Amino acid sequence: MDRAPLPPAPLSAPRGLLQRLVMLFGTVTAAPEPSVPQALPATPDLHAQLATIADFLAENRLHLSHTTLCVALDCVSGNDPRLSGAIAHRREAGEPVTFEWLAEMRGPQGPADEAQALTRLTDRLEDGIATLATTAIEAGRATSEYRSALGSQVAELQDGQGTGAVLSDLVAITRAMLERTREMETQMARSEKQTRALHRSLEDARRAAELDHLTGLPNRRAFEARFDREVVAARTAGDPLCLAFADIDRFKRINDAHGHEAGDRVLRVVASVLGEISDERCHVARHGGEEFVVLFRGRPMDEALALLDSAREHLAERRMVNRATDVPFGKVTFSAGLADVFAQADPRAALKAADEALYAAKKDGRNRIVCAPVDIRTEAARPIPLRPHAA
Repeated sequence: MDRAPLPPAPLSAPRGLLQRLVMLFGTVTAAPEPSVPQALPATPDLHAQLATIADFLAENRLHLSHTTLCVALDCVSGNDPRLSGAIAHRREAGEPVTFEWLAEMRGPQGPADEAQALTRLTDRLEDGIATLATTAIEAGRATSEYRSALGSQVAELQDGQGTGAVLSDLVAITRAMLERTREMETQMARSEKQTRALHRSLEDARRAAELDHLTGLPNRRAFEARFDREVVAARTAGDPLCLAFADIDRFKRINDAHGHEAGDRVLRVVASVLGEISDERCHVARHGGEEFVVLFRGRPMDEALALLDSAREHLAERRMVNRATDVPFGKVTFSAGLADVFAQADPRAALKAADEALYAAKKDGRNRIVCAPVDIRTEAARPIPLRPHAA
């Protein structure tokens, strides 16, 4: 789908936002105005990097978004030299660097690309915060040792035999230095506290970004990250790994007949039923709309099927009523497609196999679970279960 052109942003808009980010790390001197984005030196300075990103966005009147921020970061950090060179040539030719041109250079992007871009940006900010925290702790320790050494010297000077003006001046200067180091320690402690608070805020923001607020389950973004981790862990441990897509049957009819608020309640009920089978090795997430995804680690297909089918039966036995009208919803059910991840060509093929099995369950009459067929070409690539070494 083509993107609608974005209106030019005021020059102060991106710089204003990024300056607020800079202020979280303390007062800094603004970076010089660059004509084109430059790669960072060997030891990057986070403040200068943020200021350079702001300058790049402002100079090119780019609308502030996750995509443009990540484009600027890739150019400024030298992560995408091809794009940096293309921007330099375009500016030399007097042509504008527009959002549409950047989108064309980077290729088509969708919601998943935006989420990945936001994740990369957050990760890099967290790396910078971790570096600042380490620096603050080390500087605080150094100033504490320095103050201790100066205090010892002052004591020795005061106990000495000389009491002349030179000695008095030296004692006064040393005391002033001690006072200054105390102030530095206080500033370092404050900086460390602010850094920790910012880190917690980023953690909270990341958790909120991975939560489906209607059902309380993890969202699709969180599931995809979990899926990648579980594939690696299961393959390493030789564990089976199964995946299911579950979709509420005739959900549109519920929305049309009872309204969206009632539909939201049905979503929460189904999420609760599926959530009852989740544990540390069974992860449930809302994949989008009325679709949920379930990941079974350490359970072969027959066990995963039995567990998911018990949840299906439990939901089908419930009788729900629209509280606003006292009109029954009728039987609420879901259909599901289940796939053995390691019985497919690769993990992404397993996602497709589970989705196709779900489609087959819908076609076969709904309120049932269909297992995806095994791709016989993958049997030799199955993880080998780990066995304890002989004593």
